[in-house]
Amino acid sequence: MRDLIEVCAPLILDSISELEISKEDMSNLIGPSTVGSMADIAIPCHSLSRILKKSPVEVSEHISGLISPSLQGLALTSSMNGFVNLKADPEWLASKTMGLLSDNMLGVKKDSPRKIIVDYSAPNVAKEMHVGHLRSTVIGDAIVRMLRFKGHEVIRENHIGDWGTPFGMLIEHLIDLGENSFTSDKAISDFDQFYKEARVKFNHDDLFAERARSRVVLLQAEDSDTLRLWKVLVDVSTAYFNEVYEMLDVLLDDDDIMGESAYRHLLPTVVERLRESGMLEESEGASVVYLGGKWVNREGAPFPVIIRKGDGGYNYSTSDLACIIDRVERISCDELMYVVGTPQKQHFEMVFEVASRAGFMDERHTATHINFGSVLDSNGKMLKSRAGQSAKLVDLLKESIIRADSAISEKNPELTGEDKARISKMIGIGAVKYADLSTDRSKDYIFDWDKMLSFEGNTAPYLQYSHARISRIFSLSPVSRESLRNSNIQLSTVEEEVLAKCIVNFAESLDKSIYSSHPHKLCTHIHATSSAFATFYEACPILKSEDDQIMISRLALCDLTARVISTGLDLLGIMSPEMM
Repeated sequence: MRDLIEVCAPLILDSISELEISKEDMSNLIGPSTVGSMADIAIPCHSLSRILKKSPVEVSEHISGLISPSLQGLALTSSMNGFVNLKADPEWLASKTMGLLSDNMLGVKKDSPRKIIVDYSAPNVAKEMHVGHLRSTVIGDAIVRMLRFKGHEVIRENHIGDWGTPFGMLIEHLIDLGENSFTSDKAISDFDQFYKEARVKFNHDDLFAERARSRVVLLQAEDSDTLRLWKVLVDVSTAYFNEVYEMLDVLLDDDDIMGESAYRHLLPTVVERLRESGMLEESEGASVVYLGGKWVNREGAPFPVIIRKGDGGYNYSTSDLACIIDRVERISCDELMYVVGTPQKQHFEMVFEVASRAGFMDERHTATHINFGSVLDSNGKMLKSRAGQSAKLVDLLKESIIRADSAISEKNPELTGEDKARISKMIGIGAVKYADLSTDRSKDYIFDWDKMLSFEGNTAPYLQYSHARISRIFSLSPVSRESLRNSNIQLSTVEEEVLAKCIVNFAESLDKSIYSSHPHKLCTHIHATSSAFATFYEACPILKSEDDQIMISRLALCDLTARVISTGLDLLGIMSPEMM
């Protein structure tokens, strides 16, 4: 418990001043207990045994006796097996919990604001969105929400693939099909087929391939008719992206789109600045940067960052360097975050290093690659559709809503009509998002319908049901939630204490999640809070309590629990229904 450590640590250091222990050594030992049922704070004394020339057990008993008087009213002190254990005093814990009743931030403190750009989602024009885009989109969206909650100015950038050599063949295929047919009939399920048809023609039809190459030249020269056709592809694709984003209930909109095309005018600038810095070299007709150091191939030769290819075209690295110039100089950002899959780890390391050495960003700026693993099926393979292709994101989302609807019919057959449809979407989409976010993003995870839609375990439906259960309690209560803001909270049972600790620790858990860019840490805490509430609900009568003061206290705990769940889920981009 961060709050308890902050208030107890200075008193502990003062109490042991007579011992030959430096404040630094002692401060480093004071930390959260790994055995929550026994203590909230633990001080391991084994390393102090040599200094004080006593056994760890003797040291812990001595220190426990010294600090106990100064911690009265804050923590209960004991020693065991060479550890000093501190457990929050119920009255202190009740006071901390009461302080959150009128705090809309639930103890979360605002940071000194920074301007942060989060680059995420990044689908490709005229191509289907697949499950790989799911991870980038929902992880990025959660990070944006959390950073905004902490008071930062967050700029969302959706770096869509809307420029480059593939657009020659795509535009020519569009001409062959007829743009009117494309714009009126194109459904979101047809993009993969459209792209594949263009690729097949490019690979097997020499005349078409020549047309496509000529069209690329016209596109790069910004020929007006070619740009108009290019925009047809972009507009139809953007409408499709928006349908997916609406289903996912994420923050991205048209204003957030900053595709590769937005930086095309800066690409020559990247080359010019790298040449002026002396970093650019020629290699087999290409313009490259050699970083040296750890960036070498298997033979030990330096690995190049290709800036301009031998045919005069630019590479992905050039585009990302142009992004950095734009974001630093035009937007004046402080931080750059890229939510992109783990396979791009080396790419971003090298791009960031080039940008730093070339002066595109300096010590005031931080650039972070927020990597993530893959979505796998039950056999540990890349998740595919029944046809063996990459699973389409929109199909996956639709199926989740259908499955959620079926689960609701089984759990609450009285729920029908618009309410059922609305809640089915909340649960279905929430289940998919939470299954992703509750997993350490750096690891692969198994896509399991039964697990993610279960009303038990660490799942969104379980958390959503906890919130709905509390809403049900208040619908039956003679006391309104608003009237509880100045209530007196009493913690007379172990179950109440455990729940109160979860409530108080919300701010700490959120900070850990934000500072590590790991949303799963927040998920873990929300689940722990819901589990603590379930135990509290079974053990502690609320509306049937014989004492009105106890009823008010327990209703206040219910209110705070619901707020922790709904606030936490909202920061993950998941809705909290009031009935299920």
